[in-house]
Amino acid sequence: MTQTLTISHETVAILNQRSTPVAAVFAVKFAVYVTKLASRRRTRKALALLEPWQLKDVGLTPDQAHDESIRVFWKV
Repeated sequence: MTQTLTISHETVAILNQRSTPVAAVFAVKFAVYVTKLASRRRTRKALALLEPWQLKDVGLTPDQAHDESIRVFWKV
């Protein structure tokens, strides 16, 4: 089962206070970044599996979906 880490803005604000060690702030920011990459990868893989009628529902052509699904996950 895949789990997604969600961090609220309040949590990030608390972690950014001076009392938080720099390493902890870096670790949280890194975790958020990796989570975004993983989400992007999952979304693009799922997009590749959609049927033409499903793509039409979301306003994409099969060519657009293919182009998006083959993009590497670290590119926006």
